[in-house]
Amino acid sequence: MKYIIKRDGTKELFSKSKIEDAVYKASINSEGGVDRELAYDISRKIANDYNSMEKCLSVEEIQDIVEVLLMESNRKDIAKHYILYRERRSEIRTKAWEFDELQKSIWKNKYRHNGESFDEWIKRISNNSSRISKLIRQKRFLFAGRILANRGLQKEGKKVTYSNCYVIEPPKDSIEDIFDTAKKLARTFSYGGGVGIDISKLRPKGAKVNNAAKHTTGAVSFMELYSMTTGLIGQRGRRGALMISMDVNHPEIEDFIDIKTDLEKVTKANISVRVTDEFMQAVREKKLYNCTFEVETTGEKIVKIVNAYDLFNKFVKNNWDYAEPGILFWDKIKTYNFMSEDKNFCFSGVNPCAEEPLPSGGSCLLGSINLSEFIIQPFGEHATFDINKLKSCVREAVVALNDVLDEGLNLHPLQEQRDSVHKYRQIGLGVMGIADMLIKMGIRYGSDESLELCDLIGKTMLNEAVKQSALIAKEYGTFSEYKYENISKSKFFIENLNEDTKEMVKKYGLRNSQLLTIPPTGSISTMIGISGGIEPIFNLSYIRKTESLHDEDVYYKVYTPIVKEYMDKKGITDEECLPDFFVTAMNIGYEERINMQKVWQKYIDASISSTINIPFETTVEDVFNIYIKAWEAGLKGVTIFRDGCKRSGILINEKKEENNKEDKKEIVKKNIIKIIKRKR
Repeated sequence: MKYIIKRDGTKELFSKSKIEDAVYKASINSEGGVDRELAYDISRKIANDYNSMEKCLSVEEIQDIVEVLLMESNRKDIAKHYILYRERRSEIRTKAWEFDELQKSIWKNKYRHNGESFDEWIKRISNNSSRISKLIRQKRFLFAGRILANRGLQKEGKKVTYSNCYVIEPPKDSIEDIFDTAKKLARTFSYGGGVGIDISKLRPKGAKVNNAAKHTTGAVSFMELYSMTTGLIGQRGRRGALMISMDVNHPEIEDFIDIKTDLEKVTKANISVRVTDEFMQAVREKKLYNCTFEVETTGEKIVKIVNAYDLFNKFVKNNWDYAEPGILFWDKIKTYNFMSEDKNFCFSGVNPCAEEPLPSGGSCLLGSINLSEFIIQPFGEHATFDINKLKSCVREAVVALNDVLDEGLNLHPLQEQRDSVHKYRQIGLGVMGIADMLIKMGIRYGSDESLELCDLIGKTMLNEAVKQSALIAKEYGTFSEYKYENISKSKFFIENLNEDTKEMVKKYGLRNSQLLTIPPTGSISTMIGISGGIEPIFNLSYIRKTESLHDEDVYYKVYTPIVKEYMDKKGITDEECLPDFFVTAMNIGYEERINMQKVWQKYIDASISSTINIPFETTVEDVFNIYIKAWEAGLKGVTIFRDGCKRSGILINEKKEENNKEDKKEIVKKNIIKIIKRKR
């Protein structure tokens, strides 16, 4: 067998057919027309000559030989097109992205290190892998922010992590452990990681304690400690990210739900309620529900009886008013994943954006595929999705994320994180650009056609990711807690994997306990000019807020790139003339949005970061129905954001922004508005 040396230095088997295909494709566009015979003759000659050589040639050397043979033939026109093809491919491999001012600002301020050039940045984040750098240059795949910012910096002595977020062990019911948890938060934030914690193990307000206080101030009172810790630790231009969750069975759940109605409290954390199917059924039937807590050290049992419907309505009203808490459908999270049948495994919480349920110490090592870059003949009548290119990208991405996982194994801030990652090896491959993909294909977001396409893509991604993880396991071994008898019994495994995929897992095992997720991809999707995560485009144009460490909010007016691209291509000058498939977060029905998430959740073993944006006039009853339908649809979690509610969001509608101009200083530059609002 003969091998060739690829551009990244790795070897692969020499392929005669690849040479034949390349020459044939060059002949298609040539003036003299197709010449299959010449393509066959050249590939055969090179194969015969190469088999007699001892030296191993590189891809470039093989292509140079093809060029020479074409020039020596009587088809100089094919030679010309082959040379042009090589030049185009070289440009793609080395081309920098075209940035607008906002995109360049994100790259420079969040991900660029020490003035490095774009090419130097690509080499650093890809670790000189030509395959991954090619996908990144093509905007087909992108690692998450901590990898983009931190990869390779440990060589300079930097204490950084490659993981965006973690879940740490829930604080135990003691004053020592409560403050140890704050220390863990601070350490993790200082490395650049966000954190999710659950406080359901802390006794409720009024419970007895064996100290001078006699009675505890309660679990909710310590949320401010964790929020303050998050705000204090800066992360190179970004604040720490924190998720605090509480189980609906906790007697202090009403105070938890109400905590953020005071806009001055817990300002540096997202909060979510973990609800069970039993509770949701009680809501539906308007039954009484017991919130129970047993204090191990004192033997005290605290029971609070609530009307489930009224409690849920309080949660809904706060969502309508303040956009928090979010909801986590905990039974679905626990039972719909590869590890659901392993009795020794349990999730301890979710990360700050809720796309990653994780055990104690678990890590979010993320990367996302840009689906909008897989369209053949975009914006045309015959636009199609290139499913084979997607398969290849998924395989490369799974390999790349495993490489980063190994490289960063000892860089996690805490020992519990290093131990957990070694045991379970979670990765999170997600998607972005869904809305752009559909627009390029002329398909309305939420339509039956869009759901069918996303179902195909989701199933393909899952099976390719699992097969690639199995192949890596074949070479390097499974994750240490892998047990086929447990994984093969999981509902997720049984319902979603093709038979050939199941056979590969049975034969080789799995390298990773968790594979697919959908993060919000806010900064990275904005940086490459596409829609984020699972969401429809937010608006035709909008104002985006970014936070800095200098107590300033910076506001940018952003025109959605896909809208501008379509209008330029079609010669449209009036937004009113856009076709019906241009729907936004504000005019899509919430049923359609839930249906889209339902399709994706079917194939996502982790979870989905999901915000359903709703217009100002949406009623409390509508929000109630959204959450009921989300539960019935089998989602793992969701939150809503009502335009104009009392809590300002990262994305702000232009119309609302105009109503608040008097307290903002405006600086207009081209089509970008930066509004600097000093915080008091």
